[in-house]
Amino acid sequence: LIVMPQVQPKDIPLEILHEDDHLIAVNKPPDFVVHPAAGHWDDTLVNALLHHCGSLPSPGAIYRPGIVHRIDKDTSGVIIAAKTLRAHGAITKQFQDRTVQKAYRAIVEGEVVFDEDIIDKDIGRHPKEFEKMAVVKKGTGKNATSFYRVLERFKGFSYVEVWPKTGRT
Repeated sequence: LIVMPQVQPKDIPLEILHEDDHLIAVNKPPDFVVHPAAGHWDDTLVNALLHHCGSLPSPGAIYRPGIVHRIDKDTSGVIIAAKTLRAHGAITKQFQDRTVQKAYRAIVEGEVVFDEDIIDKDIGRHPKEFEKMAVVKKGTGKNATSFYRVLERFKGFSYVEVWPKTGRT
């Protein structure tokens, strides 16, 4: 029998960008796990949100109260959490219907050839490093489509803005 821990509030500083009675928007720094999971039960954004907000709705996902979307541990960016069941349902639907527009800025290795383009590839588990994801043969992974524009070029690197159409790791 495996007993899973209960999510506990924890006083972890948050950079709050917006908060009202229905939602909270937080700037998540890199190397900060969004919600508890195997191997990382504590010191997550959810622990910090529970401390700050007191309670959050968790329809069907006890380790993800308030969470309507996530970004990878290593990625920084805005996370929106719902503070009510009604807001949770409405925001979740917007992400499911892909009416939310997301944009990322990144420095990528290599000098990108085109000023702007569409990347349309399948993403799946890396063949040798299972914890990582990689571009895989079409039809063997999940489709990932993003639009990008080069903002600035450097020797060996490119500064880009990316608008994902599909949310993938």
